[in-house]
Amino acid sequence: MDTSVVSAASNAGNNPVPLLMLRKSLDMQAAGVAALLQGMPQVPPSSNPPHLGQNIDIKV
Repeated sequence: MDTSVVSAASNAGNNPVPLLMLRKSLDMQAAGVAALLQGMPQVPPSSNPPHLGQNIDIKV
């Protein structure tokens, strides 16, 4: 996100335009993230036996 939009919104005073621009920018970013998440493939459930992944062996 462009930081100049945030600083302009914080200095807007009675001018609603920078705040509206910030809200629109955040909405557009949210829509972009939603589209990316929709495009990700679904991960199938693990086919490992149930005893795998329960313990961690650590040696230093």
